Amino acid sequence: MAKCDEGYLCQVCGQDVAEITDSDLYLRYVIGHLDPELLHATPERHIRCNPVLAQFIVDDNFTPVVVDDEFGKAYLDPEYVRQQESLATRGWHRLAEIKSLGEVSVLEIPLPEVIAAWPK
Repeated sequence: MAKCDEGYLCQVCGQDVAEITDSDLYLRYVIGHLDPELLHATPERHIRCNPVLAQFIVDDNFTPVVVDDEFGKAYLDPEYVRQQESLATRGWHRLAEIKSLGEVSVLEIPLPEVIAAWPK
């Protein structure tokens, strides 16, 4: 099988990242943690294979992820946790929205405040 036929394989578990709503790469891009120019050169992971980020998604349709070390929400500043939960959850909702939109430009998929912060 050609490399391009394999899809995007998770750098952590080696399994296919089949849905955009499972993509740590696109979640980080959508919330502004990944520069658009690095998107094509950054390895993919499942969101759950990056538990430090996944723990901040708070939604009934996303099984919670708990990190039990110094990077866990329980050990972080509550205001920071609130901000990260808002950002990661809105980003995850944006991934679901993108999935339903069909074909859109990669430059149109980040959250509005991320696009607004890009250099003009």
